[in-house]
Amino acid sequence: MRTQTKLNVADLRHFEKLLRHQRHDLDIALGRIGTTLDDVIEARNSGTADDEHDPEGPTLTMEWSRISGVHSDLEATSTTIDQALARIANGSYGLCTRRGEPIGRERLEARPAAALCIDCARELEAQRRA
Repeated sequence: MRTQTKLNVADLRHFEKLLRHQRHDLDIALGRIGTTLDDVIEARNSGTADDEHDPEGPTLTMEWSRISGVHSDLEATSTTIDQALARIANGSYGLCTRRGEPIGRERLEARPAAALCIDCARELEAQRRA
């Protein structure tokens, strides 16, 4: 395993730009999915749609469940990005929140909002599966 170094100012600007771009895209997606979710809720509440007897597609209940799940995932990702931006602001970005060691540029390029080094992420994933 090679030694990871702390990020420099140019690196931090690069990752902040990536995170802000991702956050912008998420805000757009959240707006769209929110509108779709509102439409499904309105259709369910209006009583005009036959929720259980449409042989051609999913029920409104299934669609609402799917869309609300996507919405929750997008909100969680948005929160993770906000936390990464806060770490940039407070000077702790790029350091593993568990061990305090540098995360590594390659991991941050793949997952700019990563809060854990790859070793800690793998350990936690293994614990979840056990």
